[in-house]
Amino acid sequence: MNDFDYESDTQVSQYSEFHYGDEYYGVPNFAKASAQFCIDAMQGRQHAKALDLGCAVGRSTFELAKYFDHVDGIDFSARFIKTAFEMQERGEIRYNLIEEGELTSFKARKLSALGLDDSVDNVAFAQGDACNLKPQFTGYDLIFLGNLIDRVYSPRKVLTDMATRLNKGGLLVVASPFTWLEEYTERSEWLGGYKDENGETLSSTQALEDALGQNFKRIAEPKDIPFVIRETKRKYQHTLSEFNVFEKIE
Repeated sequence: MNDFDYESDTQVSQYSEFHYGDEYYGVPNFAKASAQFCIDAMQGRQHAKALDLGCAVGRSTFELAKYFDHVDGIDFSARFIKTAFEMQERGEIRYNLIEEGELTSFKARKLSALGLDDSVDNVAFAQGDACNLKPQFTGYDLIFLGNLIDRVYSPRKVLTDMATRLNKGGLLVVASPFTWLEEYTERSEWLGGYKDENGETLSSTQALEDALGQNFKRIAEPKDIPFVIRETKRKYQHTLSEFNVFEKIE
């Protein structure tokens, strides 16, 4: 396994560690916790096919594939998808983590060590735009949008499109810290996070429910799940992602 290089792209390395690496400050692995949340919500429902949209480097896709017959993992970043492919094909990824300044440490992570090597044949990764997915990505029993909805240019377009790709009785799980930033989403496209024309506070939780309309019903109260992303040896991001679960009823 010495015929490939260590990944040195900083963001890819951070996400590789975030998905496949160590846990920090007692916070469980977020990709694994996200998949388990979805699996728990699916109990008693058909679970043939799932979509992990915004899958990054792929851990949650592999985790979902322990339960679903087939999982599509899609991300806008070709570099992230390349890493997910590498883990699927080789069963191992290698990357550099920044310690301080120009100092780095080398990491190698194996799928088998995470108990996920049996999931390899049940997943398919693809690069794609959540706002403009190809037609073949349809017929899902679960669609998981993991920390994606506040990073697309048209959240409402994504939600409308997901309704056409989800089977009746299927679940849409939307997880997000709702960190609305104009560099990703124009202010006019935000789902909540502002006061409406009447001066009333519109939370993203409520705006999400409003945007989904009559085709969906909420089946659980929102739940916060924490995550930690390691940037350097001494700098970490600690964030809460709010999980919202809706069933397609029409």
